[in-house]
Amino acid sequence: MLEPKRGVFAAVPYSNNQNTAVQLVELEQEPVARAVSAVSARLADYFANEVIDGPQLAIDLELVEARYNILATGFRGADIFYAIKANPSVEILDRVAALGGYFDCASMGEIDLVLSRGVSPSRISFGNTIKKESAIRKAFDCGVRLFSFDSAGELEKLARSAPGASVFCRILAENDSADWPLSHKFGCCVKMAGDLLIEADRLGLDAYGVSFHVGSQQKNPRAWREALADVARLMQRLDRSGLSLRMINLGGGMPGTYDNGETDLLEYGAVVMAAVREQFGDRALDLIIEPGRGLVADAGIIQAEVVLVSKKDDSGAPRWVYLDIGKFNGLAETMDEAIRYRIETIRTGDAVPAVLAGPTCDSVDVMYEKNPYPLPLDLKVGDKVWIFGTGAYTTTYSSVAFNGLPPLASVCI
Repeated sequence: MLEPKRGVFAAVPYSNNQNTAVQLVELEQEPVARAVSAVSARLADYFANEVIDGPQLAIDLELVEARYNILATGFRGADIFYAIKANPSVEILDRVAALGGYFDCASMGEIDLVLSRGVSPSRISFGNTIKKESAIRKAFDCGVRLFSFDSAGELEKLARSAPGASVFCRILAENDSADWPLSHKFGCCVKMAGDLLIEADRLGLDAYGVSFHVGSQQKNPRAWREALADVARLMQRLDRSGLSLRMINLGGGMPGTYDNGETDLLEYGAVVMAAVREQFGDRALDLIIEPGRGLVADAGIIQAEVVLVSKKDDSGAPRWVYLDIGKFNGLAETMDEAIRYRIETIRTGDAVPAVLAGPTCDSVDVMYEKNPYPLPLDLKVGDKVWIFGTGAYTTTYSSVAFNGLPPLASVCI
């Protein structure tokens, strides 16, 4: 039997000695932290009125749209390719499509998902530089014509299975200043990129442009300057060889809002676009940005629950607070405490640092121990907590059934 939705009234059956009837009973709303209402009245209303069993992510689609419009204004002149690996909820895909956006896909599965929403393949980039040739062929047969690469081997696969397609080469970029730095898994040096693009042209592909990524959760917009200078030198070299590139993919990295304050994305985008103009002047270029976190993180809040509050000894060491969500069912980006989410409760007691851990029977399921998280002293088992900025890389990083726990539930409103 479904539990009634919390709201104003519910019809509840009752009986007396003679008759069975129903009566309207006013349902008590769950208390929700004021901070939730400050971000989204829609999400606050949802959490107050829905019976939620277990941790759940709720996304406010109006916030996704607002963020899209901010990015479109801040990065004026650039096409927005949503990196759907951040959150592939179909409601988000539909909203981005309705706004005129494009899609950065990392696999044939993501391409199939986008196509299933009625999106034209001309609005899709197959942006992973590591693709099975069968996936390249299938994407090409579906009408996709924009592909990335960063090696001779990948280029050869594209020439065989996506003849005449537009291709762009990813170059390595410094990204150590990002909160979530990227490894050297993707990209090649600038010299190699030039050689590969010349080879792409020789093989009959459309050598369209270059891409780079300055790291995820990159709070410094000036991080683009060095990479753009590298791209400018590359283009000058290729111009001399008779090959004119027409596109720069600026990648993603636009930050979400965690516990270190909000970034003004209008100003942020203006700094990046000024760096583009500084390097390329009035050269006619197609520009692409690939926001994932920057588009959807702030639109999502997770409601979770305190499972246990305990101490390890009487030495005065921090309390341990265990939630029903952790690294394995949604908060993977707390690995090495890289992403520090903002967490709110309804409690008003003094906030004292506590070690925050997840529910699984695995010792690595600890979110914040090196830097314990300030939580109210009067926090109790069963209390709800709200974790902000969780619209990106939570459901997609959630395990299928580790310790028998279900994947993180999600809803878009």
